[in-house]
Amino acid sequence: MNVLAVLLAFFFAAQEAPPASHGRIARAALASVEKNFDGRFARAYTPDAFELLGPTRGVYLEGYGAVFSVELNLIVSPNLTPFRQSFTKIEIARIHDRKVQRLPLLKQQMREMLVASAASLENLPPSEQVVLAVSLFHYSWEDYSGLPSQIVMQAERQKLLSNATRETAIRTGEF
Repeated sequence: MNVLAVLLAFFFAAQEAPPASHGRIARAALASVEKNFDGRFARAYTPDAFELLGPTRGVYLEGYGAVFSVELNLIVSPNLTPFRQSFTKIEIARIHDRKVQRLPLLKQQMREMLVASAASLENLPPSEQVVLAVSLFHYSWEDYSGLPSQIVMQAERQKLLSNATRETAIRTGEF
């Protein structure tokens, strides 16, 4: 009797699950988008590049969508060293101004990256989200007033692919 139960257990375990309504999002597809994002952030359009503090990471949450996150500094900024132990108020203000000027470029690139990723993630269901979260790095000595610590943009894939609804579909949160 126990042998029969074991055989039945193996039989039912070997049965395939019902087919999904869409293909699975392969890790390779997420990795491709991650690499694309890193390349876009590294190739800023001005001489003052974004400083990536680690690679972009993506995850697929079934029933929700693809979520990507990265941490970066808006500019490659100087840091304190034993030879330079402080900055003047004027230097701190200049660094702040450079970062404020870079913020619109970051937001524009994030929008473009959402659209590009929606097109490349072919197996992502149309009603699911594409999300990009960028955490902005700030040194403790910086003036980061008026600068967010994180920007999150998201939209449904189908709306990102439509020229008519693309701009109004992207929701942006700054924290």
